[in-house]
Amino acid sequence: MSSLAFLVTELQSLASETRRKHPDVREAAEKSLAILRASPEQATASLASDGPQSEDLLRPVFMGCATKNAKVVAISLGSLQRLIALKAVPHSAVPVIINTMSDCMNQGVDIQLRILQTLLSLITNFPAVHGDLLGDALLLCFKLQESRIAVVSSTAAATLRQLVMFVVDKVVDEDRREDTDPNKLSERRLPDGTSISLGPSADDALSVFEDLCLLANSEKPKFLKLDSLRKTFALELIESVLTNYHDLFRKHPEELLLLQHHLCPLLLKALSDRPNFPLTLRATRVVFLLLKQFSLELKTEAEVFLMLLIKIVGSDSDAGTPAQSTDSIHLQANRPQWMRVLAMEIMRGLCNDAELIRNVWDRYDAEEGGSKVFNSLVAALKRLLTEKPALLGVGSQMFGVGVPAQSASSEGYGLDVGGVAGMVANAASATVSSVAGMITTEVGLSVQGSAMKLQCIDQLDKADAPPIPEPYIYLLGVQCLISLCEGFASCTGPLYNTIMVQRPRAAGEPVVRAPPALDMSALSPEDPTTKQLRTVHNMVECGWPALLAALSFIIATNLSEELFLEVLSSYQAMTNVSGMLGLSTPRDAFFTSLAKFAIPTRVVSSLETYTEPATPRTPSTFTENLGLTSPTVAPGLSERNMACLKVLIASALFLAGSLGASWFHILEALQNADYVLTTKGARAPTAKRSNTGPLPNTPSNRTVSLPAPQSAQLNAPTGQRPTTPQPSQSGGGRNPMLADLDSDALQAAIQRLFDASKNMDDKAFHDFVSSLCKLSAAMVGMQSDSSDGLSMQSVDTMDDLSNAMLSPITENAHRRRVSGIHLPRTLRSGDFGISKIGGVATLNIHRLIYRDPEVAWDPISTHLLSVLKHPAAPASIRIQAARVLDDVLTVVPRNISTTGDLQPKVQRRVLDVLSQQIILGSGTVGSSTNTELRKMGLETLHQILQASGHTLVVGWETIFEMLGSVCKPANSVLGETIILSPISPGGAGRGKPPPLGYINDKNYSSLVKIAFQSLTLVCDSLSQLSPEHLRLCISTLGQFGRQADTNIALTAAESLLWGVSDSIQAKRKDVEKEPEYSALWMFLLLEILGLCNDGRPEVRVGAIQTLFRTLQLYGATLSLETWDECIWKITFPLLDSINAVLRQSPAEAASEGAPAVDLQWDESKVLALQSIGSIFHDFLTSKIMRLDSFKKAWEVFVGHIQDSWLFDNRTISAPAVRCLEKAIKASAKAGPDLSAVVTDALEVVWSACNEMGEAVLKRGTKTTPPESPMKPFTQESLMAFVDVIRSTRTVGRQFEDSEWTLERLTRLMSIFKGILTYPDSPDFRPDIDALNPAVVMEAIDGIDLSGDGVPSLILRDLSEYATLAFVAAFDVPSEPSANPSTNRQTRPSGRRVTYIGISKKTMPLLVDLFLKFKDKAAIFVDGTVEAICSAYSIPIKLKYDCPAPSKFGQDQPLWKTATTSFLRIVKECGVQIPSLGSAIPDERVAAIWRQIIDTFRGSILADCTVVDSFPLDVQEAEENFDLALIASLEIDVVPHLGDSRVPDDVVSQLAKVLSQGSRLRDADDLADLSFVSPKSKTSGRLSPDFEKVDFGSEESTLGTTEAGKFLPRERFSYWCFDLLFLICSDVAQDQVASRKRVAALCITSLLNRCRTTLVSYVADESLRGNLPFPRMREEEVVYILRKLLELKIWSGILWAALSEYPSAHCVDQPSIDPTLPPAQLIQDAIKRSTKAHLYHFYPTFCEIVAIPRKTPSAWIMTNVPRSSSRDISASAKPEELRNSVSWTDVKSGVVDEGRAVELDARAIVKECLKEIGREMGVGL
Repeated sequence: MSSLAFLVTELQSLASETRRKHPDVREAAEKSLAILRASPEQATASLASDGPQSEDLLRPVFMGCATKNAKVVAISLGSLQRLIALKAVPHSAVPVIINTMSDCMNQGVDIQLRILQTLLSLITNFPAVHGDLLGDALLLCFKLQESRIAVVSSTAAATLRQLVMFVVDKVVDEDRREDTDPNKLSERRLPDGTSISLGPSADDALSVFEDLCLLANSEKPKFLKLDSLRKTFALELIESVLTNYHDLFRKHPEELLLLQHHLCPLLLKALSDRPNFPLTLRATRVVFLLLKQFSLELKTEAEVFLMLLIKIVGSDSDAGTPAQSTDSIHLQANRPQWMRVLAMEIMRGLCNDAELIRNVWDRYDAEEGGSKVFNSLVAALKRLLTEKPALLGVGSQMFGVGVPAQSASSEGYGLDVGGVAGMVANAASATVSSVAGMITTEVGLSVQGSAMKLQCIDQLDKADAPPIPEPYIYLLGVQCLISLCEGFASCTGPLYNTIMVQRPRAAGEPVVRAPPALDMSALSPEDPTTKQLRTVHNMVECGWPALLAALSFIIATNLSEELFLEVLSSYQAMTNVSGMLGLSTPRDAFFTSLAKFAIPTRVVSSLETYTEPATPRTPSTFTENLGLTSPTVAPGLSERNMACLKVLIASALFLAGSLGASWFHILEALQNADYVLTTKGARAPTAKRSNTGPLPNTPSNRTVSLPAPQSAQLNAPTGQRPTTPQPSQSGGGRNPMLADLDSDALQAAIQRLFDASKNMDDKAFHDFVSSLCKLSAAMVGMQSDSSDGLSMQSVDTMDDLSNAMLSPITENAHRRRVSGIHLPRTLRSGDFGISKIGGVATLNIHRLIYRDPEVAWDPISTHLLSVLKHPAAPASIRIQAARVLDDVLTVVPRNISTTGDLQPKVQRRVLDVLSQQIILGSGTVGSSTNTELRKMGLETLHQILQASGHTLVVGWETIFEMLGSVCKPANSVLGETIILSPISPGGAGRGKPPPLGYINDKNYSSLVKIAFQSLTLVCDSLSQLSPEHLRLCISTLGQFGRQADTNIALTAAESLLWGVSDSIQAKRKDVEKEPEYSALWMFLLLEILGLCNDGRPEVRVGAIQTLFRTLQLYGATLSLETWDECIWKITFPLLDSINAVLRQSPAEAASEGAPAVDLQWDESKVLALQSIGSIFHDFLTSKIMRLDSFKKAWEVFVGHIQDSWLFDNRTISAPAVRCLEKAIKASAKAGPDLSAVVTDALEVVWSACNEMGEAVLKRGTKTTPPESPMKPFTQESLMAFVDVIRSTRTVGRQFEDSEWTLERLTRLMSIFKGILTYPDSPDFRPDIDALNPAVVMEAIDGIDLSGDGVPSLILRDLSEYATLAFVAAFDVPSEPSANPSTNRQTRPSGRRVTYIGISKKTMPLLVDLFLKFKDKAAIFVDGTVEAICSAYSIPIKLKYDCPAPSKFGQDQPLWKTATTSFLRIVKECGVQIPSLGSAIPDERVAAIWRQIIDTFRGSILADCTVVDSFPLDVQEAEENFDLALIASLEIDVVPHLGDSRVPDDVVSQLAKVLSQGSRLRDADDLADLSFVSPKSKTSGRLSPDFEKVDFGSEESTLGTTEAGKFLPRERFSYWCFDLLFLICSDVAQDQVASRKRVAALCITSLLNRCRTTLVSYVADESLRGNLPFPRMREEEVVYILRKLLELKIWSGILWAALSEYPSAHCVDQPSIDPTLPPAQLIQDAIKRSTKAHLYHFYPTFCEIVAIPRKTPSAWIMTNVPRSSSRDISASAKPEELRNSVSWTDVKSGVVDEGRAVELDARAIVKECLKEIGREMGVGL
């Protein structure tokens, strides 16, 4: 509802209420309603403009108020209020309204309250109300304010405040408009007598405020028409105005004059008179406002007020001393406590305003001769806080945990400013803190327990002072201190940050993270910021003693946690502010005090005497409960100690850039803290511990037990562990200062402080490091085993450090000044300072590198070196220092920039420092600690080289010096009896080899191993080394190569020196530097050579390998002069030195006390020879042959080889000649210009080979020195010897293009034969399946056979080789071992040298060579062919008695190989002999054919009885193989055997061989081929039953009934028989003359063979009767008869055979002599017949025909076709007897199958007889 509506409602109510008693009012109200209803907007506008209707509208209101009717008046005032709200009241009506309300003021309470509401609305809605009208309105309020009705009075007072505020507020609007009508200005006279023109509002405000001041001072007002006003209310109004419009007052001088002339005297009087709580309270509040807002304008007055307040604060303890002498101030001696509290509350408010406090200093303390207000304030606060120490109690936590009571009582607060209060507090600590929880109430300060719920100065409603807690004033004092300190910090911190941290930086300037203190002189004096900082600087400089005294006292009292933290924050603030402002003295004082509270002295010292209880402690006596016995809780830090420590660390961290020399004390405190934090709880529980013995080493990672909360700690007796559990650090929103107060967190905070060192500038860092080193030196001196202290060694810098660190430590110095820590023996496990130095150095590596050495490098390295060199320091400390130093030295080179001049300087510094660690003095070398230090230094060097070796540009000589320092001299390493190697770079003459027993010192070995790792890394960076450094490197490697550790020596000799060689050779490519590096390379080779004679085989071998690998790799780049040096200074001396050792006889070695030569020296020489061979192979033609001394060098070289082959152990012989072989092969690459040189060299080789071959031929019997008997040659050495000869021949032919002479080849073959047949080799190898030695055959294969006599030579020797398997095989005899070290008494037996392999190789080879030279008559003439055939004849004759051809394989039997090869030879001989004709002498032809026939004889008549044991298929295969013999005879021999140059006996021998081969029965069972005379003696096989059979001649044959022994291979016998028949027949038509001769010479053997069988048959048949003959007998008879029937001989052949000269008449016979008698004539004619042989058997035929019994028969196959009609007769027909075919032919399909018939002997004989008859013409 709108105000207009409310107005209408009010008027309606007014009309209704006055309807009866006041009709006129009703009418006026109704009229007003009518106006409003007619036009509400116009009506209100008319009212506001004082229009014609305004009177009508206001009339009912005024009339209603005049009725005195309370209800009507109330309605009327309500209507008036609505009108005022609508601003519908004209200004002209305001006086009427005020008068109306004044008339109604005496009405009831409701009316009075409505008047106040209306009045307030009226004044606020009509700002133009000024002057007296305003005064009347205010007077109305003042009158109502004096009402005794509380509600009216309070409402009026509130209204007054609003109106007064409105009056003053109008001045603000008036000032803002600045357009005041001059006509409205009024002249006003001021209290100082001056005048001023003021606007209406300003004048009103001045009048009202002046009256209020007058009324408050009980004076008559000038503007308000009041007689009096309560002073308290007046002061309240004044306070309200000043509180809200202090800025306005400062703009209006007239108002300030009022304050100066009226208000200030009033207030001084109020404070100086008898204290009245309400008045003093309000006066104090106004004074606070004046001081707060007008201290600048009222400088003198403010000074008076401040000094008055300070005096009030200190009145209790210093009552009679006025702070400021004034005539107007009369202080009473004793003021009530509440007044001091009010003053302190005011002071707290003032102290909270840091700017005000600074202004106070500037206005008073800073003025010369001015009042020292600030100093007085601080002193008053300090006196206040210390006046009743018993009331504040003692904070038991501040003395730590587990400290005995007397420990606390014996300690003061550490500062003299505490005075008596401090001593009282100390005394109280032993009583109050011990038993307070048990026998008295709790004392101390806390915000909850000591403060008032409503501060005293705000209790305006109290007529009397409220009860005030006694500690409240001290709480206020603490808060004042806190505010002052925080004010300093709040001002200084941001400005410091702006100036030092956030200041503009030049390009490239780093961010400041640890800024230094402010330099006040460098700041602009006119800058406001500078002025503020200078003010704070001066305030702190002047007031810090009192502030520190107060803070140090109060923090040790029994404060609540909240207050403790605030006081601790004040500590931190003061410390930081002092540091920021560069006030070192107060800063250090605060740090010292903080350190004292953070690490109580007695906690540190009590740790030494603390012993763990043997049993759990139980409550026993009152004395124990009072804590008068030793504590059972381990001494440690309480929570508050830790909080102080945390603040100490934080402040030090904040001021890290400006602490300077003060770091020493801070670091000392941190060391003590670390000691306490890491020691508590670390000892193992023991029942008893001696107090005099040394303490055990203290581990570095220990934990500390946290104390219980404050309440529990305060209630627990000292020395007992509180039972209340510690709350979680992260819960409950605890203050950050109390968070993370555990050992680990604090140690992490300490570490962060050291980590912050990287943010310091160079000067600050230098101070920090110097202090740290100084502290470390002091502590190390305390821990030294002797009283000598540290002594500086070779220190030229850091004189101050050397004086502080390294001076002798006295006994008094063992007790530290700050902490009282006593550590002569307890920190042997490590030094705090040293460990922190390591971390700081690591974080500031860039500073160590890029800053001047004096900044960081010198102090750190000097200190660490002095510690590790200090012999009296504990070993653990020295090792710790070394470890830290090594860590620094390791990291620095990694971070050096590779550009600029800084790199070599830093590297030099690093290596120089490291060398001092590694190369310790000789007097202390034997110390195990020194050894460990050197070991650590070497490990560091290794790490440096590993990470940064490639960047080193200087210091290599230092590195090699360090590495070489660990090596013992060779004579020290190897023992006194060892003489240096004769081939060392400086050696001369031959010395003894080192023994195997090397000294193995553990410390020495460990140093060598570590140093060698570094040397290995150095060798990886050889490209950086200069020639001088390379020479040092080579010498150092040589030293390591002679050390006792074999692995190291081997690596140095084999690997690293090789790498150095590579590096040198790489640098030799520069032409200018080539001579220098060539000389260096020779030095390297000589150094390696010195290791080649090492007593250890591994090292020796490695050195040799390295030596020759180097030569081999870089030989191509060496000059001839260098090569000459290598040959004469390296190669031959190496062989000489090894030979000298090898040739040392056991007797000589024993006489000289040296051990027998190790067989591993053989391996060394083998390696040397092999390496030399490789060198000659690679560089002989390109380098060595071109030397002027080559001829002599070659002779020496070959002489060495020959000597080794003859006299060294056989393990050396083969490699020796292999070395020569390599050299020979290499000579093949020589160019034409070296042809003569190569030829001469080969002649030298052949001469040596000839001598060596002679030794082989003599089988080791060559005369040699008795001390060096020649040992049997091994097969390996012999084969190598053969390869040398082969290479010599091959290369010689290359240059001479001709084969050796026959004489030399003959000698060569002789040597080869001697090698093949050498019987004494200890290493015969299997030679059955493998060709061994194959190289001999390969050598022979390589001989050029084109020379005269060479093929014969080779063929003859090969023929001899082919027979070795059959004539020269032997078993290797068992004999004692020549080497007792093998632990074998005899060689294994059962080995045999068979030569089978070479036979298998040679027999086919002979054929190939023969075929190659078959057209050469020489091989026929000189007997070579006979030798070949003779060689084949041996296995052929042995046949099944030959040795097995293979042990594991399935090779062809040797006799078959021989047979096959022989038949090939025979085939060619038959052709070549006739073709060569007269080129072959007749005797050679006869010898050849005789040997051939003899070989056939051996093959055909060989013993084959073993065949019967073969399987049938094998037997058949064997017979089939032998068929080749028959075929060869038939094809290759018989046609050519009839040559006239072949003797008759040779041809006859063939017939005899075939005749013997055709036998089917054993020769003992046959009758002699020559017929036996009856008179001859019978053989032993005859019996009386034998019957003589007469065949019609003088000869007779004896028969027998025995079956006889049949020979194997029946088929082969028939094949021989067939060939014999074939030879004698006229089947072949080629070479008829030759065949006739053969037939003439062979037919007698055929006839004898047939006659023997037939006659034997007839003789036996007559005796056997019906006893059947064996199958073979019958078949043989039938076979002979058939063959005789079929045989057709050459005409006249039988005549010639029976003549005296068969060969002469075989072709042409003389004519038949017709004069002969008929019988002779017939006989002569018959002999010339082609069937003459049948006549020869005529008597036998007759005997067979006359046999009465059945004669032998056999089935045969004929080629007669089968009859178409069935022919059941199986008897053979006459024509079928001559047309039989072989069953085999039928089976194979050669002929068609005919008819099988049975042949009967009688039938065949009949046909034979008929054939004779037909030949004689009988029956024609």
